[in-house]
Amino acid sequence: MATNVTTGLTREQIAQRVAQEFQDGYYVNLGIGIPTLAVNYIPSDMQVMLQSENGLLGMGPFPLDEEVDPDLINAGKQTVTMVTGASLFSSADSFAMIRGGHVDLTVLGAFEVDCQGNIASYMIPGKLIKGMGGAMDLVAGADNIIVTMTHASKDGQSKLLSECTLPLTGKGCIKRVLTDLALMDIEDGKFVLRERAPGVSVDEIKALTAGELVIPGDVPEMTFNRP
Repeated sequence: MATNVTTGLTREQIAQRVAQEFQDGYYVNLGIGIPTLAVNYIPSDMQVMLQSENGLLGMGPFPLDEEVDPDLINAGKQTVTMVTGASLFSSADSFAMIRGGHVDLTVLGAFEVDCQGNIASYMIPGKLIKGMGGAMDLVAGADNIIVTMTHASKDGQSKLLSECTLPLTGKGCIKRVLTDLALMDIEDGKFVLRERAPGVSVDEIKALTAGELVIPGDVPEMTFNRP
């Protein structure tokens, strides 16, 4: 059943909050969409090496107009910059890093996530798609994955389900989900509410979560660190 969509975080605020999950010295892969925005919110005193599956380690913030190099792109074909110490290599080497478990944190977008930790992120039946991309390798090769997504569709249908309805990218691989309304962990087949977006109530989150939701006492509002 559709429910009125609550206004929560912007895409930039989601990216800012997920950047707070980074730790000094991490190697991080950012998926296409909201995750790529997180590069602009890495604290200046933290060293994080961003890895892109098309063959770049050490991705920097998006370039200013005068810095654009059309040959320097991320996996989503967006122009990017490189930080000091960055390196370029073949996509085969990049996927060897991913499949070998050498990425500390992966941030992905999704169409649906369910309370079993399954993710559907690459296709909607009947719509033209370009392919799986690197998502299947990322969910198989990473132990620490955070999904960023909107909590519900534009018509109010929950995207946080008891069971995904779209073709799966991976099974049982997602442990944490950050939406425009909430930060949740997935534990023992349930969504566990950890934080809520400023101005969003627990009841609003419950109404837009189709999968089983656990509310552990008082749930704090999110706070945002300065980059």
